[in-house]
Amino acid sequence: MDKDYSRDLIGYGANPPNPNWPGGARIAVSFVLNYEEGGERCLLHGDDESEAFLSEIPAAQPIKGERHISIESIYEYGSRAGVWRVLKLFDEYEIPLTVFAVAMAIERHPEVAQAMTQAGHEICSHGYRWIDYQYMDESQERDHMMKAIEIIKQITGERPLGWYTGRTGPNTRKLVAEEGGFLYDSDAYDDDLPYWHTEADQPQLVIPYTLDVNDMRFATVQGFNSGEQFYQYLKDTFDTLYAEGETAPKMMSIGLHCRLIGRPGRIASLKRFLDYVKQHDDVWLCRRVDIARHWHEHHPYTSNQEK
Repeated sequence: MDKDYSRDLIGYGANPPNPNWPGGARIAVSFVLNYEEGGERCLLHGDDESEAFLSEIPAAQPIKGERHISIESIYEYGSRAGVWRVLKLFDEYEIPLTVFAVAMAIERHPEVAQAMTQAGHEICSHGYRWIDYQYMDESQERDHMMKAIEIIKQITGERPLGWYTGRTGPNTRKLVAEEGGFLYDSDAYDDDLPYWHTEADQPQLVIPYTLDVNDMRFATVQGFNSGEQFYQYLKDTFDTLYAEGETAPKMMSIGLHCRLIGRPGRIASLKRFLDYVKQHDDVWLCRRVDIARHWHEHHPYTSNQEK
């Protein structure tokens, strides 16, 4: 076997560690709101084509050299109406959010970022732009990272402690580690628990995210066709992890988008799920930075525990 094989297909194996969540919780539940509207591809942002990803038009294609006014308008619903509906709901239920914030997006709407921080939500960096970084030059990606950190710091008063690009490139994780100021990186989907990873000779905590327990599937082929399907998938995921949590507590991430879950017909299903979760004891409703701090304190990095 190749000793230099860089993928980890084993992880914690059959016996994952007990995370010892606060209060003896059986499950840690992390709600993530992606704020991307205003940072997507658009000729007004200097791009050579329009956006086509994660909208109400699943089969949309980028338009070279032209604006796609309908797609732009769908995104604008998220920043004009959807985000406020979501923030109001989580305020009513007193549940904290982690916001994956695209820096260019909140730069165009600083009031919403300030409202998020004032409500106690965490601002995690979702990059400078909401674009694909797969083929971006390393130096340019580094510049984007530093710009994102600075913009968030200027608007909220604090630098971000978490990072999530989404559409990463081959240099992303190395750049996160080299920057050195992040408590965690969420550009992974490979586990139900956080784990330590070494990159650029630096230990980096990884808190895996999710693309299945995610409202993005309202906008993808073979995704959710109704709020009822979304609710049932959330409930089934929660029930499974909650049952496992009697002996092996885990973490559940839920991904949300302002322009998707913020629609009236979809947010009703999210409200039903919040009601359901609130009926259970031993649930830790937390931000990702809270999970990171807990893991740093109770499961600090050691060279023989890397997964």
